[in-house]
Amino acid sequence: MTLGAGRKLIKLTAVIALAVGTVFQGANAQDGARQVPTSAAEMKLSFAPIVRDVGPAVVNVYASRRVVQQRRVSPFFDDPFFKRFFGEPGGNLSRPRERVQSSLGSGVIISDDGTVITNHHVIKDADEVRVALNDRREFDAEIILKDERTDLAVLKIKADGPFDSVPFAETDSLEVGDIVLAIGNPFGVGQTVTQGIVSALARTQVGVTDYQFFIQTDAAINPGNSGGALVDMHGRLVGINTAIFSRSGGSNGIGFAIPAHMARFVASAAGQGDMVRRPWLGATVQTVSAEISEALGLDRPRGVLVTNVFEGSPARAAGLRVSDLVVAIDGKEVIDPDSFGYRFATKPLGEVSSFTVLRSGGETIIDVRLEPAPETVPRDERFLDEFSPFEGVTVMNLSPAVAEELRIEGDYEGVVITAVDPRGTARRVGLRVGDIVRSVNGRQIDSTERLERETRRDVRVWDLEIERGDQVQRIRLRG
Repeated sequence: MTLGAGRKLIKLTAVIALAVGTVFQGANAQDGARQVPTSAAEMKLSFAPIVRDVGPAVVNVYASRRVVQQRRVSPFFDDPFFKRFFGEPGGNLSRPRERVQSSLGSGVIISDDGTVITNHHVIKDADEVRVALNDRREFDAEIILKDERTDLAVLKIKADGPFDSVPFAETDSLEVGDIVLAIGNPFGVGQTVTQGIVSALARTQVGVTDYQFFIQTDAAINPGNSGGALVDMHGRLVGINTAIFSRSGGSNGIGFAIPAHMARFVASAAGQGDMVRRPWLGATVQTVSAEISEALGLDRPRGVLVTNVFEGSPARAAGLRVSDLVVAIDGKEVIDPDSFGYRFATKPLGEVSSFTVLRSGGETIIDVRLEPAPETVPRDERFLDEFSPFEGVTVMNLSPAVAEELRIEGDYEGVVITAVDPRGTARRVGLRVGDIVRSVNGRQIDSTERLERETRRDVRVWDLEIERGDQVQRIRLRG
C-alpha cells in the first residue's frame, strides 16, 4: 500500500467513525435514552448546577431532648459518723440532674412553606428540633408527623417562607446505573455532596423499616447523612438517605435510601392528620420458593402466594383466594412479600388497586378497594395494677385497626398487650407487647373488662393461655 493510499484509508475510516457516532448520538437524542460521555468536553461537565439548585433545600436537623437523672447519694451518708459532720443528705445531693441529649441529621425541604422530611430516628423522642439552612440561618421546627414504620418524619419550619424546595421525581423513574448525588451533613462538618450510581432497586431485607424496599447506591453516605437528599441529574428527589452497610461506621459504598414515592406518601399523610393511614388488605402472603415455583409450573420464582384471607376484609370482598399467586400490583412487578407490602401500602385510600393474579394456570385481574383497617370494637384501653401475672400491663381490645398498628397478622379478636411496665409482675413472668390473652384459669378472655375482672380473683394457681406469633403458650404460675 502506498503512502497516499494509506492516508486516504485513514481519512475514510475517520469519516465512517464520525458518521457512526453521529448516527448513534442522533438515535439517542431522538429516543431520550441515557448516554455515556463521548468527548473530552463532555468529560469536563460538572454537577455544580444541580447542587446550586438543590443545596439550599437540604437542611441540617438538630434534635434534643431533656433527660432527668436522679443523683446517686453515697451510702456513707447513712452512717452516723458522716451525718455528724455533713448533716442529713439533701440540697443538691438528692436533687435530680437534668441532661440534654442531642442528635444530628439532615432533612429536605419539599415545599416552599417550609415542610421538611427527614428520618424518624433523627428526631425520635425529641423535645426540641431546629433546622439550619445552607445560608446559615437557623429556625425552630415543629414535628408534624412521626412514622416509625417507614422511618420517616415530617417537620414544619416555624418561619414565613418562601423557602427553596426540591421537587419529587416521578414514581419508578429511576434505573440501575443512573447517576445520583447524595447531599447531607455527615459528621456535622457541614453540607457535603457525594456522587455515585444506583446499584440496585427494590433492595429488601435491609432491616431498617417495616417496608423493606430501598434504593441502593454507592454514593458515600455517612453518619449525619440520614434524612438527606438523594437526587437525580434533573435535581429531583429520588430518595431519602437512611442507612449504610458498614463494619467500621464509615461508608463502604453500600448505602440505602427510602424511595421518594414512600416519602411523598408520608408527606401527603401529614397534611391530613398526625398519623399515617394505610390501606388494609386483610390477607397474608408468603414468599414463593423454588419448590413452590416448580409445583406451580412457573419458569422462575416470582410473586407472592396468598396463604389466608380474613372475613370482612377488602381482599375477601374483591374475591382474592387462598393459593392465588399475586405477580403485580397496578402493573408493577411483585417479587416478594416486602415489595408487595411496599406497592400496596403506598396506595392512596379511597381508590382501587388492580392485582394481577395467577389462578388455575390462567391470569386474572382482581380490583381491591383501598380502605383503612376498621375499628370494629372500642379499644377500651386499661392499665392493670391488681396483684396478678398481668400486673403492670396495658391492654386493649383487638380490632383490624389495632392489629394493623401493632403489626399483628391474622387475629382481629381478643385482648392484646400494648405495653409492659418494667417494674411489674408481668415483665418478670415474661409477658410481652403483642401477646394476645386467650384465656385465664379456663375462662375465655374476649374483652379488657373481662380480663380486669379475672385479675381481681383470689386464686392459688394461675393458668394462662397466651398467643404469641403463630404459637399458643400455656403458662402455670402460683398465686
